[in-house]
Amino acid sequence: MKKLFQLLVARRLARTPLGLTALGIGWLLARHFRRRHAEEAAQQPRRAVHPPKRAVHR
Repeated sequence: MKKLFQLLVARRLARTPLGLTALGIGWLLARHFRRRHAEEAAQQPRRAVHPPKRAVHR
């Protein structure tokens, strides 16, 4: 649903020069933040997806 809404808003904004400029700036900012997030994630040590199971003593 979110993707559909984004598509409709983007099509509406792309009809005007000012809207197209806003879309371009938003795209550049999103690209910058995605790249920075990927670099930060690469620097952090990866953690295990599943923690080790504890032994059950009966």
